[in-house]
Amino acid sequence: MEREGRPRVNTTPQPDPRGRPARLTVGVVGAGRVGPALAASLQLAGHRPVAVSAVSDASRRRAERMLPDVPVVPPAEVLQRSELVLLTVPDDALPELVSGLADTGAVRPGHLLAHTSGRYGAKVLDPALRAGALPLALHPAMTFTGTSVDVQRLAGCPFGVTAPEELRPAAEALVVEMGGEPEWIAEENRPLYHAALALGANHLVTLVAQSLELLRTAGVGAPDRMLGPLLGAALDNALRSGDAALTGPVARGDAGTVAAHVTELRRHAPGAVAGYLAMARATADRALAHGLLKPELAEDLLGVLADGTDGAGSAPGEDR
Repeated sequence: MEREGRPRVNTTPQPDPRGRPARLTVGVVGAGRVGPALAASLQLAGHRPVAVSAVSDASRRRAERMLPDVPVVPPAEVLQRSELVLLTVPDDALPELVSGLADTGAVRPGHLLAHTSGRYGAKVLDPALRAGALPLALHPAMTFTGTSVDVQRLAGCPFGVTAPEELRPAAEALVVEMGGEPEWIAEENRPLYHAALALGANHLVTLVAQSLELLRTAGVGAPDRMLGPLLGAALDNALRSGDAALTGPVARGDAGTVAAHVTELRRHAPGAVAGYLAMARATADRALAHGLLKPELAEDLLGVLADGTDGAGSAPGEDR
């Protein structure tokens, strides 16, 4: 449970104050899960949050918890009060927000505008750039809870950073002061970068949630305790060894076991069948490519995956 009040003190070593850029007044447009945490981290580094915009009751409560005594005002007023503005709104809302702020004259020359979208680079801020703003794309590669624990999780967190070359020092300084580590992403590679993160993190949550549900159905009383050590080891092995960490019935070519899995999933969790088959096909392809799955065992396995039941009636490898 999150405690009310100010975020816990960040124990991450901060840069020498003599090497820091000037202290900035900080505003947040969009008090979702990300913005207040980043502003709180900047506050710990000596910057001063002065304004935040929030629409929903949940966002307002979050802003009050994470940034106590910081006034909630409309977006245009956030920009009026701030030297550094964090644009922390959903990806699809960002282009319209930037255009609207620029068109209404809210953006002024010298404004540091930093968005946190993984999908976009700095070019989405072009309307503000034309108004004299300094554009930064600072995407923390972390999942956020919307609580004060996020401030601690920023310690060592990689940030996908895209900015004009002349703003690189400023972008690096801000990321480091939030406790993060900048990783430079080319403008044209931002969509691929974001797809990679979503594939790993977002789909992982779905897979784990499905596994928990299936274990409960199988009568396991504490599925989280059963999965925890297994998933922790699998993740560690995958990060260390990549495809060499593949194991299980697909990598071994156990077609009968995979067919039994599909049968049970159709009976107890039909909504999980498509995902199981898709991931099993991808796993088989990678295991084959890396010599982990023997070709003579792959034929029956791929037949099972193509048919989705017991391998009968489909040519090996069909519909892959």
